Amino acid sequence: MRRGIAATALMASFALAATACGGSDGGDSADGPVTITWWDTSNATNEAPTYQALIKEFEAAHKDVKVKYVNVPFDQAQNKFDTAAGSKGAPDILRSEVGWTPAFAKKGYFLPLDGTEALADESKFQPNLIEQAKYDGKTYGVPLVTDTLALVYNKELFEKAGVEAPKTWDDLKKAAATIKDKTGVDGYWGSTQAYYAQTFLHGEGTDTVDAAAKKVTVNSAPAKKGYGTWLSLFDGKGLHKADTTADAYAHIQEAFVSGKVASIIQGPWEITNFYKGTAFKDRNNLGIATVPAGSTGKAGAPTGGHNLSVYAGSDSAHQKAALKFVNFMTSAKSQASIALKNSTLPTRDDAYTAEVKADPGIAGFQGVLPAAQPRPALPEYSSLWGPLDTELPQIAGGKTSLDKGLGTAETAIAKLVPDFSK
Repeated sequence: MRRGIAATALMASFALAATACGGSDGGDSADGPVTITWWDTSNATNEAPTYQALIKEFEAAHKDVKVKYVNVPFDQAQNKFDTAAGSKGAPDILRSEVGWTPAFAKKGYFLPLDGTEALADESKFQPNLIEQAKYDGKTYGVPLVTDTLALVYNKELFEKAGVEAPKTWDDLKKAAATIKDKTGVDGYWGSTQAYYAQTFLHGEGTDTVDAAAKKVTVNSAPAKKGYGTWLSLFDGKGLHKADTTADAYAHIQEAFVSGKVASIIQGPWEITNFYKGTAFKDRNNLGIATVPAGSTGKAGAPTGGHNLSVYAGSDSAHQKAALKFVNFMTSAKSQASIALKNSTLPTRDDAYTAEVKADPGIAGFQGVLPAAQPRPALPEYSSLWGPLDTELPQIAGGKTSLDKGLGTAETAIAKLVPDFSK
């Protein structure tokens, strides 16, 4: 219940008063196993079976715990959990996208995990991933999988053109033109989605907002420079024009996996789909490089991924079981198993075994992780891309100017963070 959340959110362990209904079915017997509910937001077809198999392993080793698995579509999970978190219907564990974690922590929906069994191996995880699971100095999630963006390219087409993976956006323009001349296909096809354009901001040393200074920076001089570079990559020899349709993502992906375009910006969640394409029947043809650098000389890409978080409204017995399950699912062994089956990136170095790194996609994306920029612990941060997802296609499609579009986005973003200045 809501009254339980207020008390439990203040404590850093599972030794809580049993004042909440939590996500259980309410049918646990005094001497029987505790049943916990997990809402998983992974792909129901390609990824969920791996998690369901791990649940069976966990239950076999922990006879005192049963796990009720519920696969919730990713695009529905945030709102669904937000609605359920103050009532009996919330799950004990949520696979929380990294952007949701601080938002739900701020509302008191997540249990602080510092000092609990769930974070017993904290030192094994990549520090930047632990950092972005924090809010107000406490940790509210254990990193399960991570991701970032990279320049993915067709090695065969690049070799035919005699070009290498570009280090800067200017290098990319030159390579794209050469690839067009030598192979007849476009060298690069960019996205109009705000998440993908984030790499251009990081390359200029900026972001949509400066969380520390409480300032909206999406329309600042460095941001305009970054977005100007982004816009320039839709026009020129070997540069595919902007696709502003609702199916743009699918069009770009299909062109890449079929060898009709030589490079795109993409994340590791598409590794298994790359391998299904005709261009990558030989997996070693998939090239993965750090995104090109901006004028600062540094490259940067957004960090994504998912944490496992525990509901603060569950009673102590369910929290104890949930913490045990989170520890199991985020262990090196489990993460290695997930990586091998789902081609996702582990969040701890000891999960990158020789067998895991034999997958060229995983090994390639592991190599670009140093350029991943952690998101600020700002509950509203993920929502800031919404206004840009409206304006950037208009800009790329020539329906509005860069200055006007960014000005409109700035006004909309300022409303989402009213205590920030422009």
